[in-house]
Amino acid sequence: MVIPVHDVNPVRRTPWVTYALIAANFVVFLRTPGLAGSIAGESSLAQLCHLQAFLDHYAAVPQELIHHQLPRLVPTGDIGVGPRGAGCVVGPPPYDKSPELSVLTAMFLHGSWLHLLGNMLFLWIFGNNIEDRMGHVRFLLFYAVCGYASAYAFALANSDSGAPLIGASGAIAGVLGAYLVLYPKARVWVLVPFLVFLPLRLPAWIVLGLWFALQAVYSSGEAVSAAGDVAYLAHVAGFLAGMLIAWPLRPGTPPPPEPRGLLLGRRARPQRPW
Repeated sequence: MVIPVHDVNPVRRTPWVTYALIAANFVVFLRTPGLAGSIAGESSLAQLCHLQAFLDHYAAVPQELIHHQLPRLVPTGDIGVGPRGAGCVVGPPPYDKSPELSVLTAMFLHGSWLHLLGNMLFLWIFGNNIEDRMGHVRFLLFYAVCGYASAYAFALANSDSGAPLIGASGAIAGVLGAYLVLYPKARVWVLVPFLVFLPLRLPAWIVLGLWFALQAVYSSGEAVSAAGDVAYLAHVAGFLAGMLIAWPLRPGTPPPPEPRGLLLGRRARPQRPW
């Protein structure tokens, strides 16, 4: 898997919405109980109980989205001692939860620093150009629509699952799909792990096409990933939604600038003047 670090595709205006989304994700993560204080993701039992209660309240749950029924018992955030030792107490939910609104709040929740930083890296690199092409308000709506499309697609395929669905990955996958449609020839600097990290400049269609192919393979179960709790199907659905929404904008999108210097070990040919 290649790691993108920068794209050669300047923007015409400041991507304020992209910056605001990144800032909001960091603020929410820092206020999520049991996560921000530990880089390794290890927490005490009290923090884990608070985290379970927090996620049950604000995360999207597939069975709630499809059946629109909330569980009768949820974690309360307290610790109790039973026959099997200490554990998290469950009880009737002390709140009213809207499954539809939980999809929006879940887009700003992340399970670890690695989860957060990986998502924000992709949004930082590719989000500014999509916002530049769509405009601030339309980009924000596009981001939300892709997030909802990815969450409901995953929920339809896992309608009986009670596991919380969190993360901005589905919405950001939509950004990647739009980028592939609008700027397939833009050059992206990536790090390729081969003994050491090798920097290469590749076309966006290779970088994003490879990313999508991996998500599709993992979501189909044809390969095994170490991160078994990753909602790959949500990534696939968000990516396809982004492609479909961005397709009508393709004819009027100006091409990215031609790169100069070395490209895959060869020097790019200069353009002849007319």
